[in-house]
Amino acid sequence: MIPDLKLRHMGMFVRDIETMAAFYTEVLGFFITDRGDVRGQKVVFLSRDAQSHHQLVMESGRQPGDGPGYGLQQISFWVPALDGLRVMHDRVRARSDTGLIQCVNHGNSWSLYFRDPEANRIEVYTDTPWHIAQPYLEPLDLSLSDAEITRRTEQHMAGNPTQQKRADWVAAFAEQIRLSQR
Repeated sequence: MIPDLKLRHMGMFVRDIETMAAFYTEVLGFFITDRGDVRGQKVVFLSRDAQSHHQLVMESGRQPGDGPGYGLQQISFWVPALDGLRVMHDRVRARSDTGLIQCVNHGNSWSLYFRDPEANRIEVYTDTPWHIAQPYLEPLDLSLSDAEITRRTEQHMAGNPTQQKRADWVAAFAEQIRLSQR
């Protein structure tokens, strides 16, 4: 059975991350929620929704050229719980035309990344009860119980000064959005 998947965000590779971030904030009203470095590239997370840490993620390193495959970084789907990730993990592993990339603990989400038959990157994730500055990547073992995954996540984030309850982060971001609309 396929879990309840909801399209939540997209990722794109960009050539000039500062120009692109400025365009999306100044013209389309997005807020930069985090920025950092991952896989040797710059990354910027943007959102206009207090419930979503990011609706758009930009990563530097876009190759020269235009057309399919040059800008898409990932397509991300949300599921309500870890069981949905486990179901999707099993479904992807059962196919010969997909490539499993990795299972990742982002602190604010638990994610499964894989490639579709044309090598597009897909993420399926569920939210955790916390927020932590991104990018944040730790391995995720979906064979563990929900309780053990939760315990390990808390343990990995212990002492990180950006850790907070997801509800607190959502409320603060909602207020930031509200104040900007005056």
